[in-house]
Amino acid sequence: MRLWAGSRGLRRLGVATVAATALLVTACGGGGGGAPAGGGGTDGNGRTLSLWIMKGTNPNADGYIADLKAAFKKQTGADLDVQQVPWSDAQTKFNNAIGGGTTPDAAELGTTYVADYGDAGALLDVTDKVAAAGLSDGLVSGLKEAGVLDGKLYGLPWYAGVRSVVYRKDVFAELGIQVPTTWDQVVAAGQKIKAAKPGMLPFPIAGDNEFAVYPFVWGAGGQLATQAGGKWTSAIDSPQSKAGIQFYADLALKNGFSTPAAATWRETDLKDAFSKGQAAMIIAGNWTPKAIVEAAPDLKDKIGAFPLPGKDGGLAPSVLGGSLLSVFEKSKNQDLAWELVKMMATGDLAAKWGKESGYFPGTTALLQQSASSTDPLVAPFAKQAVDAGRAVPVTPAFGKIQGKKTVATMMRSILSGEKSVDQAAADAATEMNQLFSGS
Repeated sequence: MRLWAGSRGLRRLGVATVAATALLVTACGGGGGGAPAGGGGTDGNGRTLSLWIMKGTNPNADGYIADLKAAFKKQTGADLDVQQVPWSDAQTKFNNAIGGGTTPDAAELGTTYVADYGDAGALLDVTDKVAAAGLSDGLVSGLKEAGVLDGKLYGLPWYAGVRSVVYRKDVFAELGIQVPTTWDQVVAAGQKIKAAKPGMLPFPIAGDNEFAVYPFVWGAGGQLATQAGGKWTSAIDSPQSKAGIQFYADLALKNGFSTPAAATWRETDLKDAFSKGQAAMIIAGNWTPKAIVEAAPDLKDKIGAFPLPGKDGGLAPSVLGGSLLSVFEKSKNQDLAWELVKMMATGDLAAKWGKESGYFPGTTALLQQSASSTDPLVAPFAKQAVDAGRAVPVTPAFGKIQGKKTVATMMRSILSGEKSVDQAAADAATEMNQLFSGS
């Protein structure tokens, strides 16, 4: 799940989200609860399959792994060897395994890993297997999109998270502010808060948080990059993209909803400011409310969330990131590995992982149930994921762009007054195109 701040992954969802996800265990249908989709029938007697998953995502992973091994043994007759790999070591470990021909049979891969290793020919194309299992239309689209390279799918969505807006319900109620559903309403809400509460930042903008600007690029009709003839080209400097960037920057520069210091803030700084009662609205992930309440228990009943509004209504797309489950091309047990991946990504085991880890599931059946939740800290994020979750460009080069912090550097230069939106976007586009050309 490399599409997250710090390139490490998500934080866990709030307790309320975990409780709501627990209800999903009884879900039915393909990709819901019950037996894994597509059935099984691969004879694995006498064989042992190797699986790598990331360490720390699920604090109860030992119990989950024990259940997974038992279920896999019962269905296929095969044994399962599971290794938990720290995110900090994952890329090196995978690179060495691919280079040395010692990859596991199957593994959890962050979204940017899938593009990189799929492009290198290390992963099995599971497009036809997904179709045969009846899963093609049952996968969360934004996360599925992250696994598609040149029209081929290289993994099954496993779990995901998304960013929306976390806000102070008590402040909105006190000032008679309705939840914004357009960009103009966001500005109007911020102006009202600024006038009534001069000691509170209406909507601080973190310059070192690329994932917060993408919804405004997309919401204005822009793109991060476009592909034609197999070649990627930056679109961050298109008129539509620059209009979205300008609106986002003007929340700070023109409207004064932020602070100059936030030009270098990270996403965690937004959470800290909110926890200290210094901010009324922040763009945050569905894992953030729990951290806020842990830091400031008095805010427990004072916070809410709403999806990122579109420019003139609807929802602005937000990056949907997480992890997929992939089969390695070098596996000598590809059919058996596919049975494992399918078992983990669908049915009761998928629901169990969601319950224990606190992330959104990768099937639409389970995710839509989260979206219908009455929990105010679950439903808005789930709705964002279902209706407006989007992947960044699926190409190994975009991982390099993220590594160089091209977009974050652009935003810092704009918020600090060093560059105009036009100049900063042009410079970012130049760097993106250099990295696209060199990938």
